[in-house]
Amino acid sequence: MEKRVSSTATKPPQSQLSTALARDRLGVAAVVFFVMSAAAPLTVVAGVVPTGIAVTELTSISIAFVAVAVVLAIFAVGYVAMARHIANAGAFYAYISQGLGRPVGVGASWVALLAYNMFQIAAYGGFGAIASPLFDKWFGLDIQWWVLALVVWALTAVLGVRDVAVNGKVLATLLVAEIIVVVVFSIADLFSPNFQASSAPIDVSSLAGAGSGALLAMAITGFVGFEQSVVFSEESRDPRRTVPRATYIAISLIAVLYGFAAWAMISAAGDDVIGRAGTEGPDLFFNVASDQLGGRAVDLGYALFLTSLIAAMISFHNIIARYMFSLGREGVLPRAFGRTVPGTGAPKNGSLIQSALGLTVIVIYAVAGWDPLVNLFFWGGSGGGIGVLLLITLTSFAVINYFVRNPAGEDFWHRLGAPVLGSLALVVMSYLALSNIATLFGVEEGSKPTWVVPLAFAVLLVAGIAWALILRSSNPQVYAGIGLGARSASSVGGFSAALASTDDKDNQ
Repeated sequence: MEKRVSSTATKPPQSQLSTALARDRLGVAAVVFFVMSAAAPLTVVAGVVPTGIAVTELTSISIAFVAVAVVLAIFAVGYVAMARHIANAGAFYAYISQGLGRPVGVGASWVALLAYNMFQIAAYGGFGAIASPLFDKWFGLDIQWWVLALVVWALTAVLGVRDVAVNGKVLATLLVAEIIVVVVFSIADLFSPNFQASSAPIDVSSLAGAGSGALLAMAITGFVGFEQSVVFSEESRDPRRTVPRATYIAISLIAVLYGFAAWAMISAAGDDVIGRAGTEGPDLFFNVASDQLGGRAVDLGYALFLTSLIAAMISFHNIIARYMFSLGREGVLPRAFGRTVPGTGAPKNGSLIQSALGLTVIVIYAVAGWDPLVNLFFWGGSGGGIGVLLLITLTSFAVINYFVRNPAGEDFWHRLGAPVLGSLALVVMSYLALSNIATLFGVEEGSKPTWVVPLAFAVLLVAGIAWALILRSSNPQVYAGIGLGARSASSVGGFSAALASTDDKDNQ
């Protein structure tokens, strides 16, 4: 026995570069760029807002954005407080593991992977479907949607294995450009001959009426990505300050930008804004400002609409790769996913798997002839939004339970006050979203999308829980390291004993 221990003790340690993300690469601005690029401002304003108006026949989208922002800001109080105690690229997975128990955390990680992949891969369909007619109009080129999707897929795949700072610079450039477009087009709406300041977009009473759940769910999709500030905590400079600042800045900017742009567009679209939203779709945002800005400005707006989708692809690709890295580093997934590229710190294997999955879906949709705009972009984005909403709700309860067991270092508001209020509000929003899922997808009650998407999330949650329980009996060391991040990769044996004293408090 002594000989075996001695042999283990003298075993050379693994290179830190192979099991760690790059350190001190991102400041507040860079994290905000990643977060808001995932939120895709121009895609939301030009795509989600008109779709939400057409599907729900409600025009109170601006107040829905504000309401969601308030709830998420309250949730973020406890969320970023927990980030001060846990720095882990797994985010939801790590927090739920340490707040509600390792099995639930693993189940949640599988749900997160599905939800974020739905967003990421949906963007390929949206880009191809929207870019194809534009390339015909601009260049006279009749290019199939899937060819264009493959081009941006290749770009995303290459950037996915590069230094995170490189991705941040690309996203910064694209994001600044699309925000400028949103602001300029919205201001142009104010000078439209049809502009009449409307109170409908800020009608609070509509949030309790028919279709309100679908409206709130669509508003949630506009914020997806804000929670990913903590994903980059291991790569941030001074994460205790960077993460909270980036989170609150992102929520505030998103709410103001979306709320103002939606109000301006609705006010300038005329009395038949619902009918126009149904017939014009994403074109509505550009059409209402075209008289003031001219054709060239509108073409530029469309071009940046496409780059907005590219920015979202890159951002979600980085998020997914880091989730897989976190799970691989801890042994929940094969250890190969927990390796990074020496020098850049990029989670290469997780990135490659995500690229392979995206390629597979593009090929399947192309061969089957399925509609990339409705069946991939719209359904994928909406389904992913529901998944993230459910994860945020679960994480909110995890924050409460974590601080009940570990109260040191945080005041009452951060430990319980805000998390409890946020949890109650999120439960209501989750209920409204699920009960209005048919309206959200624009399909009949009981049709396939209304039950396939929730069932898929439920199956993955249960499967993840089952896998964690298998690990508990078959590989106790791996099980003990679930949710512990870098410590799991560097010193499994060292912290396993320390965990033993707290196992009775952990929800096994």
